[in-house]
Amino acid sequence: MTRFRPCIDLHAGQVKQIVGGTLDSKTASLQTNYVSPHPPAYFARLYRDNSLTGAHVIMLGPGNRDAAMEALAAWPGGLQVGGGINDSNAKEWIDAGAEKVIITSFLFPSGTFSQSRLDAVLAALGGDKSKLVIDLSCRRISDDAGQDKWFVAMDKWQTITDMEVCQESIKRLEPYCSEFLIHAADNEGLQRGIDEVLVQRLAQWCSIPVTYAGGGRNLDDLETVKRLSGGKVDLTIGSALDCFGGSGVRLADCVEWNRHQESS
Repeated sequence: MTRFRPCIDLHAGQVKQIVGGTLDSKTASLQTNYVSPHPPAYFARLYRDNSLTGAHVIMLGPGNRDAAMEALAAWPGGLQVGGGINDSNAKEWIDAGAEKVIITSFLFPSGTFSQSRLDAVLAALGGDKSKLVIDLSCRRISDDAGQDKWFVAMDKWQTITDMEVCQESIKRLEPYCSEFLIHAADNEGLQRGIDEVLVQRLAQWCSIPVTYAGGGRNLDDLETVKRLSGGKVDLTIGSALDCFGGSGVRLADCVEWNRHQESS
């Protein structure tokens, strides 16, 4: 069953919506769609009160620890947290109230996948893969034959790793986690529509829950993801939401959409 899943993106301690492809260390090149006047706890309570489970809190760079902790305190056990998660702090975040932790960059030292690092994170969680989400956020790359492929991008989506997002890599990682989070970084924050081909492929490749983010604009995109994935892929909408300054869709309509899916 496809569901709408919300997010809380944190940058410099504030809730923001950012164009993902511009998220590097150079502040001058950062394109921000929206900076919320509300603290992280406001959104945590908003999602809690509307039964919007599976929301992810992403710390985009340094200076976001306190903000993330504030969100978790507002809804203990109700939020996933990612950004800078590794084997030394994963359990700390669970103990602080995170439902699950999300990892990406730690798994790719120098851009190369490390099985030993994945094993270390899982061990830190007591071997409980239900507490772990692997983020395979990616960029689309055309090969020499002109065929599009997707490769995991780390370090705020600026560094392309050696891992292609494909059936082989998905099956390799599924035994170690409870779900995947996959941002299409080239679509993130642009409200130009989802990567429909990637959504279709994820439905084919994944046998555990997977959330797609990037380019979501309206309720029609929820219907599209449901149709393309046969209900296997969830969708995060960010910048288009009215609670993030967008005009494409109201959060209340996404809540109602979820309720309709659950009752049908």
